[in-house]
Amino acid sequence: MSNNDVIKTKGKVVDIIPGGKFKVEVNGGHIVEAHVSGKMRVNNIRILPGDTVVIELSPYDLTHGRIVYNEK
Repeated sequence: MSNNDVIKTKGKVVDIIPGGKFKVEVNGGHIVEAHVSGKMRVNNIRILPGDTVVIELSPYDLTHGRIVYNEK
């Protein structure tokens, strides 16, 4: 899968799940389980409930995603 295949969308962090995952509510009202991308983890970017984030979704599984940017 290349970068052209991913779906980028904005969402709001609703809950923190143990294991480094988050529940994110995307614009359509769906809840997506997402983890933090590697660059954000290396640079110690903190994510709290209520933050607006940009997530990447695979077109094959729209229930899991990766958080790539945190908008404050």
